[in-house]
Amino acid sequence: MSFLTLQGISKRYGDFTAIEHIDLSVERGEFMSLLGPSGCGKTTTLQMIAGFISPTSGRITLDGRDITDARPEKRGIGVVFQSYALFPHMTVAGNVGFGLEMRKMKRDERRRRIGEALELVHLSGLDERYPKELSGGQRQRVAIARAIAMQPELLLLDEPMSNLDAKLREEMHIELRAIQKRLGITTILVTHDQVEAMTMSDRIAVMHRGKVAQLSTPFDAYERPATPFTSTFLGRTNTLEGEVLRRNPRCAEVAVAGTTLHVPHEGRDVDGAVNVYIRPEKVRLANGDARLQGRIATRVFVGNQWLLVVDTALGRMHVAQPNFGAPPPEEGREVGLAWTDDDLRVLNQEGRHGHA
Repeated sequence: MSFLTLQGISKRYGDFTAIEHIDLSVERGEFMSLLGPSGCGKTTTLQMIAGFISPTSGRITLDGRDITDARPEKRGIGVVFQSYALFPHMTVAGNVGFGLEMRKMKRDERRRRIGEALELVHLSGLDERYPKELSGGQRQRVAIARAIAMQPELLLLDEPMSNLDAKLREEMHIELRAIQKRLGITTILVTHDQVEAMTMSDRIAVMHRGKVAQLSTPFDAYERPATPFTSTFLGRTNTLEGEVLRRNPRCAEVAVAGTTLHVPHEGRDVDGAVNVYIRPEKVRLANGDARLQGRIATRVFVGNQWLLVVDTALGRMHVAQPNFGAPPPEEGREVGLAWTDDDLRVLNQEGRHGHA
C-alpha cells in the first residue's frame, strides 16, 4: 500500500468543481510535485491533504490511517507556506521551536531539535536573530527548519520559493532536495514552475482543470507528454497541425502543410486531425541534410544558448541552439532546419480521444 493515497477526491463549491475525482498515490520517501497553472486545483489538493479544507467526496489515507476528516494538527504533516508565515516578534529559535513548545516538549529536547534543524538548513549561529534581520532565502530556511523540527510524516510545500530571485531559487532547489533525501521525508511540492518541478521531483503530477493530466517521471513528462496540455505547458515546443494519412505499426504518416512527416505514435490511437510536436532544442541548423528551409525572423542570445524564430513553409519554428562560441546566422538570413523522426511526437488534437 502506498504511503499517501487520494481516492476519488473531489471538491465542489456550489456549481463550480475545483477538483474532479482525483486518484493519486505517493510512496514513502518520494518527492512529488503538483504542477500546473493558476486555477488548475493544485493548491486545493494540497489543502485537502493538509486538512485545511474538506473534500466534497473521496478518501485520504496516510500510512494506512484514514485522515479524510482528521484535524490538521492530528495528521502529522508539516507545511511550508509561500509567505513563510514567520512570527516577526520571535527569534529564529523561537519560530523553529514554536510547534515543539505547543506540544509541551521539554526544554532540553526542544533545544536539541532546534539546533539540529538549523544545522540542517545551514543557519547555525543565527538562532537569536529576528526575521526582519534575515534575507529572503534565510527566512525560507527558517520556515523549512520549523517544519522539519516537528519530524512530520509528510512535508507539504506550497510554492515556497516563488518570492526568491532566480539564482537563489536555483540554489534552494538543490539544497532542499538534498535535505529531503537525507531525511527521507515524503514530500509534496505545489508549483507552477516547470524547472522547479523537474529539478526536484521523483514524479510530477501535471494538473489541468481540476484533473491530473499526466503522472510520470520528469523525463517522461517532458519527452513523452501524454496530452496536448502537458506538451505545451511543460517547456517550449513547436506545435504543427496535421492530418494522419496512414498509421503503420511504429509510426504515423502525417500531412503538415503539404509535407509528410513520419512520427512515432508510441502505441497511441491517433487518427484524423492531430498535432505534431517537436522541442526547440531538437531542431538544428543544417545544410546538406536539411529537411526544411526558412528565414530567421528573430535571434536572441541568452548566454548558454541562442533562441531563434524561423519562418518556414510549415509555420514559425522555434530553435534553441547551444552557444558553441560563434553566433548563428543573422536575422533575415535563410537557413536549413533538420531533426530526426524520433524527436517528433504526435497527439490527437484537444478534446478528441487517444491522448494517452
